[in-house]
Amino acid sequence: MSRPTLAVVGATGAVGTVMLDILSTRPDVWGEIRLLASPRSAGKVLRVRGEEVVVQALSPEAFDGVDVAMFDVPDEVSAEWAPIAAARGAVAVDNSGAFRMDPDVPLVVPECNPEAVRDRPKGIIANPNCTTLSMMAAMGALHRAYGLRALVVASYQAVSGAGAAGSERLYDEIAAVAGDRSIGTVAGDVRKAVPDLADSPFPAPIAFNVVPWAGSAKDDGWSSEELKVRNESRKILGIPDLRVSATCVRVPVITTHSLAVHATFAGPVTADGARAILEDAPTVVVLDDPAAGVFPTPADVVGSDPTYVGRIRQALDFPDTLDLFLCGDNLRKGAALNTAEIAELVAAEF
Repeated sequence: MSRPTLAVVGATGAVGTVMLDILSTRPDVWGEIRLLASPRSAGKVLRVRGEEVVVQALSPEAFDGVDVAMFDVPDEVSAEWAPIAAARGAVAVDNSGAFRMDPDVPLVVPECNPEAVRDRPKGIIANPNCTTLSMMAAMGALHRAYGLRALVVASYQAVSGAGAAGSERLYDEIAAVAGDRSIGTVAGDVRKAVPDLADSPFPAPIAFNVVPWAGSAKDDGWSSEELKVRNESRKILGIPDLRVSATCVRVPVITTHSLAVHATFAGPVTADGARAILEDAPTVVVLDDPAAGVFPTPADVVGSDPTYVGRIRQALDFPDTLDLFLCGDNLRKGAALNTAEIAELVAAEF
């Protein structure tokens, strides 16, 4: 039998670049791989699976003969082109936010709800937001064992979550404050030292700072990132009344999101029991010996695929509740890897 044909839309972008690395290192289930991007990127040559592949311009005809199309592009591009790909016969696996809350589009994390990929009336499958994804493998395993009832989450989000401009901004600000050991000692001195904030994707300095805001403004003081954590967790885990409260914070880390999670379950839970469950989860790594300085940090896990979990504690004053700390690479499992894993589930149908 011939293997399915894959199209990667947005192959020249930040997540697309990571996707090509993932496709080159995971078990190969694909036949032809087509690389698609905007007309200005057409003709570029990229390497995938050890081969040089010429990037084609995005067009309806580019999807002819494609079985699965992975989209690593902005929301508005996916909103236009994913339905076109589906109409040409491809299953569209979309990494943007365009379809995540569409009731006719499954929102899939393979560790949590792999069966959902087959229920795709629009021919589109959505990939969750990178913040939500950073905790889903772990929370899915604990939910199956204990029955999740509520989540209080504080995220510490890397600047690459804001795209290449986020990473460049942090590097530029670090360069501006480097070498002056007086910076950060007087209110407002960091703001004066860094480049003009009008050119920044962040509303405040990110060097020597944390910014309690990520995403766009929504009703009642919430940000879009915070509402995504709530709404997407409910959909992925199949708990429509899950109680969720999130505070999303941008931190001076290039890549890898972290989350402090306060999770309440349907009945008694212990740290030892949770630790054993997470150690058995195939895509979770437990690093949990704080007395010895062992716990996950972004700098130690960036560029890798698992979800890393540590600081697992039974909450002192809250029954049936655990506190834990997680890290996950927001460009890999938080974006490209989960998209690839969804696509591989679809590929198995061919």
